[in-house]
Amino acid sequence: MARRAERRNFMRRTSGFAAGVAGGALVAACGGGDNATAQAGGPSDEDILNFALNLEYLEAQFYLYAATGAGLAANQQTGTGQQGAVTGGRAVNFTDPVVRQYAKEIAGDELAHVAFLRKALGTAAVAHPAIDISASPTGAFSTAARAAGLIGPGQSFDPYASDENFLLAAYLFEDVGVTAYKGASPLVQNKTYLEAAAGILAAEAYHAGLVRTVLYSKGVQAPALRTAADAISNARDSLDNLQDVDQGISPTNGVSNIVPLDENGIAYSRSPGDVLNIVYLNSGAVRSGGFYPAGVNGSLVLSSALA
Repeated sequence: MARRAERRNFMRRTSGFAAGVAGGALVAACGGGDNATAQAGGPSDEDILNFALNLEYLEAQFYLYAATGAGLAANQQTGTGQQGAVTGGRAVNFTDPVVRQYAKEIAGDELAHVAFLRKALGTAAVAHPAIDISASPTGAFSTAARAAGLIGPGQSFDPYASDENFLLAAYLFEDVGVTAYKGASPLVQNKTYLEAAAGILAAEAYHAGLVRTVLYSKGVQAPALRTAADAISNARDSLDNLQDVDQGISPTNGVSNIVPLDENGIAYSRSPGDVLNIVYLNSGAVRSGGFYPAGVNGSLVLSSALA
């Protein structure tokens, strides 16, 4: 309880954080929507798929720009709702060839996720919303890094400036994607969709494990990098909900923490509202902010207000 209270107070002292971005988000699949849950008062499979698509747009744009210097093609951004532009993004001048290869691999995976979800949804697919992945001092990455204590007032966090900054930015997203897909699994009615969601969840978990492993490895020689990742975890955990579940990468009792799990060895979950708290960088009930300056498209757009 004390650690949780400390994290809440930390967030109130800052301008708000969250990271995850993007990762992949809740469901995914391969067909039209199933409205059974909507009739029962919950989101339909189509709602969940579109929520996932919003988050995959964000993740794909970040990785594509970092790996290739260019984002999603115009024909991968159309759809229902207000279409917006991406702000920022550029290629990283990678110095570590392994990190460069990883970035290109993940970028290709996220591009495939966007294409898959858009095909699954057909004409019901939501449009690409306005997305901020800039290195501006007032941009989402800098707001998140400032709240985590990585930079000071007026400074900027540039996720494209180095291999290490890229990895920290990726870390913001990846753990959130895994928990979002797991949290969505009980909401999916169509079994075909559920199988597809499990496949994307597995891909996002591979990505998260890869990023955490590289950060941990590099942190052996540069402990400040591992400390920065832990600070991101603490800030992220202060924003999503009242539970204390997010985990950093520093070892405990001489044991590494590459895979963040509960006492039963199971990955934890986040609800759509939890995820939006993180990507909006706001702990109140809001409809926009952070990485989505005008909000996401679709029906699941409201973040959760923390007590």
